[in-house]
Amino acid sequence: MPDLIVKAGAPGKDGLVAAVSKESAGWKYVGFEVYQLQAGELLTRSAEGNEVCLVLLSGKADVKVDGEVFADIGERMSVFEDMPPYAVYVPAGGQYEVTALTELELGVCLAPATGKYPPRLITPSDAVSEDRGSGSMSRRVVNILPEQSEAESLLVVEVRTSGGNWSSYPPHKHDQDNLPAESYLEETYYHRVNPAHGFVVQRVYSDDRSLDETMAVTDRCIVLVPEGYHPVSAPPGYDSYYLNVMAGPVRTWVFHNDPEHEWLFGAQQQRPDKQE
Repeated sequence: MPDLIVKAGAPGKDGLVAAVSKESAGWKYVGFEVYQLQAGELLTRSAEGNEVCLVLLSGKADVKVDGEVFADIGERMSVFEDMPPYAVYVPAGGQYEVTALTELELGVCLAPATGKYPPRLITPSDAVSEDRGSGSMSRRVVNILPEQSEAESLLVVEVRTSGGNWSSYPPHKHDQDNLPAESYLEETYYHRVNPAHGFVVQRVYSDDRSLDETMAVTDRCIVLVPEGYHPVSAPPGYDSYYLNVMAGPVRTWVFHNDPEHEWLFGAQQQRPDKQE
């Protein structure tokens, strides 16, 4: 199994700072790349056999897909601003160009596809936002490319979690192709931390503990989730942001909760070790 953390480096060719491919991850479906571009810089790519979701994490850009132009998009200047991002859907086989109008952080989400759907702009008003969890398990979820939106493989969501809270919690997994009980989805987490010198903690573990990793994850790192449960904790004083990319053989998110922690979903349920 590959290392589960990919750390971002200085911008390389075309502004690339971090990347996960199907080959590097040793799996079949998910690819993810992060670019940092300065104003005026251009990124040109072919989607080839993948559909692509371009997520403007921060900054503004002009985006062209197969001749269709989405001009001057982007609004937030930080992923920690309380607003959803702009994104652009690119079908398999498409050609896309991204011209940065300001300093730009761009997430490129990839998964296998055939080119079934046309290019489109995904605006902040298109994204469905929701508050999930309660108390120290509360977080803000933004569904950028959810199951109800047109795509062949990709599911894309971002989550903001305040310092002192847990996210992707209580722990769940989606590593069995066993519908309708559970779907198989590979997943990446792209983490941002505020302030940037902090860290979050992510655990990735399987039922039999053949995989059991607990990681201190710093700003601009990608975490791979090939299987198992994958909760995240934001230490007090440090807010967490992550962008999730998921894909698998069937485009549906059906998860299985860790039975040891499922009692946390019931506000009226007593702790398993607590007796009246």
